[in-house]
Parts: sequence; C-alpha cells; structure tokens
Amino acid sequence: MRATRVNANRNAGRQATGIQVRLPERIYHLAELSNWPFIQRDGLLCASRLVSAAGFAGTGADRLNRTQRQVHTVLPNSVRVRDQRPMLPAALENCLCDMSPADWYAMVNARVFFWLDPERLNRQKAACEPRPQIAIAVDTAASPAAHQDRVALTPINTGNARRKPARRGSATFVPFALWVESGWASEANTLGTSARKQSHQPVELTVLDAVPGIMEFVVGVFPLTPDQAFDPGAV
Repeated sequence: MRATRVNANRNAGRQATGIQVRLPERIYHLAELSNWPFIQRDGLLCASRLVSAAGFAGTGADRLNRTQRQVHTVLPNSVRVRDQRPMLPAALENCLCDMSPADWYAMVNARVFFWLDPERLNRQKAACEPRPQIAIAVDTAASPAAHQDRVALTPINTGNARRKPARRGSATFVPFALWVESGWASEANTLGTSARKQSHQPVELTVLDAVPGIMEFVVGVFPLTPDQAFDPGAV
C-alpha cells in the first residue's frame, strides 16, 4: 500500500517554536490498522481512555490498566489494545525506583506514545506481526506544541523491561520544559543513576491522556502489511 499525504494546519504549532528544540521534524505513532477509523473519529487516546470508552470500570478496568496485558485484546467496541509482554512484573520489580509494577502499568497506559526514530517503530511493528499496522507521521512542532503542558520525553523504551532493563520510575517521563532546561538531570537525580549526556536523544515523546485533534497534525499515513517495513521517505 502507498502512503497517504495529509495537509496539516500548523500555524499554532509553528508559533510555539519551543517544541522544535533538538527534536526531529517528524514523530511517528504505530497503530493497529483496524483502529484507524476510530483514530480518525476520536483522535489518539491512551490505553486507559480506550478501556474506559469500551465500558470497563472498577476491577475490569484495573485488570487492563494496572496489570500486565499478556495478550492482545479486542475490546467490546472492536478497538484493539496491545499486549505488554515485554513488561513482566518480575522484571519491573527489579528496575523500578519509586513505584510498584501496577503503578508503572497505570502510568504507561495513561499516555499516548510517539517514536522519534522510525527504526524503533519498525521494531515495534515486527513484534505486532502478523496483524496489519498503520504508521502515522505527525508534524512535531504542530501537535505536541498544542499540548506542551502534557508532553514528556523519555530516554528509554518504557514499554520494554527485558534484557537488563534500565532503572526507571516516575522521573523517567521528563516534562518537555524541564528537558529543554536541564536535559536528563531530573531523571538522574530522582533515580540515583549517572547523568546522561546532553547529546542523549529522546526515545519517546509522550502526551498524557489523549491527542483528540491528531488529524489536524498528521502529515502522512502508511498502512503496513505483514512483513512490510515503514519507510519514512515514502511519507
């Protein structure tokens, strides 16, 4: 399938130039292809919002939001949420700083995630095989700039706790303004780790809760069949 180009309204984002500091022009979100109609209608919602919209509450919602989702899940409204197999509770117990695995799952499930590196998106896609996926390219200055107070950057892949996982906790999600001011210093100070170099690039850009108006900022979409890699040059 060919990529689809989308004209974005970027006026507000271009005025908020702070979000452009040391970040690439494009960021990327990978979604289940079957979720694309819902994204077009509702925007990008975090996993916990998807669970709530599907009618889950109480213990049912806690099971999906605060424990490891060991399997890919199709919600009653046909929206799909992915498994969290790379985040084993035992592995998290060994690398978390200031919270329980349940708190970590809840924190991750409360955010929308974008990759800065297309290669990482392709690694995630490989883990989703054989289900068809869709890569969504977003104007960095436009979309996050509209939500800067809810944007945080991470220095690691927060969805993976395999193979000697990096130490992590609430400070792993560094608010954008703090990151611009002091890089990864707040992460190191809170977690008690060595400070990362200023040149250490963010791995994820996250937005708390949702990006309901995402379609205003999409510059290209690329439906991906099984075994097809995403090529950012095609968007």
